[in-house]
Amino acid sequence: MSENNSETIITEQPFKRKPDWLRVKLPTGKEYSKLREIVASHKLHTICQSGNCPNMGECWGAGTATFMILGSICTRSCGFCNVATGKPSAVDLLEPERVAESVKLMNVKHCVITSVDRDDLKDGGSAIWAETINAIRRVSPQTKFETLIPDFQGIWENLQRIIDVHPDIVSHNLETVRRLTKQVRIQAKYDRSLEVLKRLKEAGLKTKSGIMLGLGETEQEVYETMDDLRAAGCDVLTIGQYLQPTPKHLPVKEFIRPEIFEKYKEAGLNKGFRYVESGPLVRSSYHAEKHIF
Repeated sequence: MSENNSETIITEQPFKRKPDWLRVKLPTGKEYSKLREIVASHKLHTICQSGNCPNMGECWGAGTATFMILGSICTRSCGFCNVATGKPSAVDLLEPERVAESVKLMNVKHCVITSVDRDDLKDGGSAIWAETINAIRRVSPQTKFETLIPDFQGIWENLQRIIDVHPDIVSHNLETVRRLTKQVRIQAKYDRSLEVLKRLKEAGLKTKSGIMLGLGETEQEVYETMDDLRAAGCDVLTIGQYLQPTPKHLPVKEFIRPEIFEKYKEAGLNKGFRYVESGPLVRSSYHAEKHIF
């Protein structure tokens, strides 16, 4: 892990034993099995599978799938994320059409598009983002979709390309509370992410964000984060448990009990969020199909 070309050494951290409420049932169902066969036979790529999402069966059964664009190598090195960091390959100009065809082939009713950070590109990858959205609309016009976007380094002309194609809902995750941002999202800035959400909302878009718990945040900091998101006009909030992907990543400080997640959900709704998904296994795209309003 590095920042500004300086090496930061992280001592490997052993995994904490997971509590019973984090045990995951294997995905089942006819729709899930059908989509899995399509993905395998056509060599499609979904974050659902590569990220080993615990909600994959439920989401696929509801006709929701998540695709990652702009390659598989990220220019950032966040302390929580297991995506490879390094020098990305060249942009694939045919990717938008391929993703759109995948959406059509899988008969996805609601798709979530996300990407690695491409700080190496002048446009931050925003042109491919816009082309992908337009391609999906052209090939599968009945599909609704959410875009889970990066911060584009605060270069607002790049964000404007997302605004111009007007996705059904735009998500940008804070990931954690203000105090822990520098540790968890090394090259990101808390206030810059809030500004992304604010600008999206001011442009008339529906907005969404997510945070992880169990990294050492306090209850008061969670509430303060909710207030910051509401002040930026954020409509939808997801709250889930951080799970350490490898011994080289940030350790889990605490496994948050399900009743605490319920408490946060109630608090979020009382603060004015349209939807709050809060639970140990909740991820950014969980119940994404329900967040279109």
